[in-house]
Amino acid sequence: MSESLGEKAYRTGFDYEKNYGGCAQCVIASLYDVFPELKNEEIFKSATGIGAGVGLTTMGNCGALTAAVMIISQIYGRELKNIADAERKRFVAYRLGKKLVNKFLAEYGTVICREIQKKIMGRSFNLYEEWNDFLAAGGHSTACTVVVGNASLWAAELITEVRQKGIEEVLKD
Repeated sequence: MSESLGEKAYRTGFDYEKNYGGCAQCVIASLYDVFPELKNEEIFKSATGIGAGVGLTTMGNCGALTAAVMIISQIYGRELKNIADAERKRFVAYRLGKKLVNKFLAEYGTVICREIQKKIMGRSFNLYEEWNDFLAAGGHSTACTVVVGNASLWAAELITEVRQKGIEEVLKD
C-alpha cells in the first residue's frame, strides 16, 4: 500500500524536526516535499525566526502551526499586487487557518508553544538556558517531532481536500 500525501507529510516533518530542528522550517520543508510545485526558498528562509513560538521564546504561537498557515496562505492568500483583495481571497486562508487552529486546540488544548510543551513534556523550557533539558525530555526526538508531524499532516490534508472538493465545499464545514 502506498503512503498518502498526509502520511508522507507527517513522516518527513517528524524526521526533519528530529534531524535538524526548527519547527517552522521543518513543516515548510515537509510540505514542499509533498507539494514540490510550491517550493520557495524565500518563504522557507523567512520562517527561521518563527521557531519555538518566535525566536525560541516559547511565548508565541507554535512555530509548526504558524508555518502550516504560511503555506496554506502561500496557496490561498491574497497577493501584494492585489492588496485591496476585492475578491476577498484572504478569507479562504483565514478559514483554513482557523481549521488548523481547531485541530491544535482539539489535540493540545492550546496553540501557544510553551503550553504545548507542558502538555507533551510535562513542563515548558527556556530554550536559551535549558536547551539540554529540552533535548533530554524528548524535544527533538519524541515531543516536538510529533507536533511538527501533525501540523504537516493536517495542512497536507486540508490542501488535498481543497484540491479534491473545491474551496466552496471545504469552506462549508
